Amino acid sequence: MAATQIPDRLRRFEIPGRLTLQEGNGELTKLDICTAWSRAEIYLHGAQVTAFQKKDEPPLLFLSRCSRFERGHPIRGGIQVLFPWFGAREGEPSHGFARITEWELHETVALPEGAVTARFSLPETAEQAVWPSFTAYYVVTVAAELTLELIVTNTEPDQPFTFENCLMAYLAVGDIAAVSVCGLKGLTYLDQIENLVPKTDSADAVRFEAELDRIYLDHTGPVEVLDTRWKRRIRIDKAGSASTVVWNPGLTKAQRIPDFGNEEYRQMVCVEPGNVARNSVTLQPGHTSLLRVCISTSPLE
Repeated sequence: MAATQIPDRLRRFEIPGRLTLQEGNGELTKLDICTAWSRAEIYLHGAQVTAFQKKDEPPLLFLSRCSRFERGHPIRGGIQVLFPWFGAREGEPSHGFARITEWELHETVALPEGAVTARFSLPETAEQAVWPSFTAYYVVTVAAELTLELIVTNTEPDQPFTFENCLMAYLAVGDIAAVSVCGLKGLTYLDQIENLVPKTDSADAVRFEAELDRIYLDHTGPVEVLDTRWKRRIRIDKAGSASTVVWNPGLTKAQRIPDFGNEEYRQMVCVEPGNVARNSVTLQPGHTSLLRVCISTSPLE
């Protein structure tokens, strides 16, 4: 759709000088957000943040040049909302239906200190029919840092709602060979390359020499990504999260992913705060969960 074809129901959310609605790739609608510190881009498709960049810094988020921008398919990169399950399910979309659904935009706010907030809701879809009744909201706040909040409420009157969630952040790096991930030492993780075999991480930092795909369990603290090529520290703070997934496909896996460049594994690492496997969330009727993630950057001395 051309810019003039953005419907009035969405145009009313624009904030002059701060937020505009545009036609994005694949004729999908996106929000362009600008603050004094940064700029960001969010697609309604998957409520997916596809870009965030502070002034005078490289991009925070990786987006594959091979990404699909098609209904029914996830966008390869940015920050994906994985919900209400993690991983593959026979006959179902991988990582749940939230990341391939067009979310509804409910509210945009220019905050007094200069930040911009956008609030989305997951609409009712046919896929939800087999699940207990729930609501899901997603709030993105753009400032000097990027803050993400996934809010899920069990609206069933008489049964619990159990689900997994993750905010899958594709972080842009200078070279994966110059990257280490800190904050996970001593934790148990499930090795997804070896059929979820549980292992203990005894290393001071996670480093990448080939495909790596780990679900760290019972982890509630921050993670730092140290990038010596770009001399940048990326810090991921979280709340309401008991798992952290770390993934890089390596060369061999990258060559098998159709919407991912063969060499692009060098330019990214996924860090995914959430609640997976034995850390899944069970909400009693009327109860709400909040998964909150804040991603910030600073120079690496």
